[in-house]
Amino acid sequence: MSIRKTNISRKMKRNILLIIVALACSFNSVHSQKENYNWYFGYNAGITFNPNGSPQAVTNGSFNSMEGGSTMSDKNGNLLFYSNGVTVWNRNHNVMNNGSGLNGHVSSTQSALIIPMPGDTNRYYLFTTDGFENITNGLRYSIIDMRLDGGLGGVTNKNTPLLDSLCEKLTAI
Repeated sequence: MSIRKTNISRKMKRNILLIIVALACSFNSVHSQKENYNWYFGYNAGITFNPNGSPQAVTNGSFNSMEGGSTMSDKNGNLLFYSNGVTVWNRNHNVMNNGSGLNGHVSSTQSALIIPMPGDTNRYYLFTTDGFENITNGLRYSIIDMRLDGGLGGVTNKNTPLLDSLCEKLTAI
């Protein structure tokens, strides 16, 4: 009896696996999250990932930072905005409305982190943190509203404090 149950169990597992593979292959195309298609960093440097996946260098950015920053694109991979933790630039590489004077630091390893606001496709959290040499501002957040300035966005609720004694490291899942 136990041998028969094992054979049935293996056959069932194999059939389930085949069904899952068949379903996965039946989709015409698979789309990745394109919100990360554009990266800006360093001194006016950047990378864009076109639809075929091969990266291309871009030098049109206004980004100026020794270390970390963050970039956000829309669901189609079009650049929305980017930040070095001190300034936010819109897709035209101009300072976003109310986008200067953020309390991040250009030498922080991750000075800015952008997170889409749950349930709202037009607003984003921009978290900023200090560099080790200037730990007076800690962890702060601002809100980016892409409905402002004709779709170029604007910063609202700027530099709201979260933690006073944090610097350099940010991550999100």
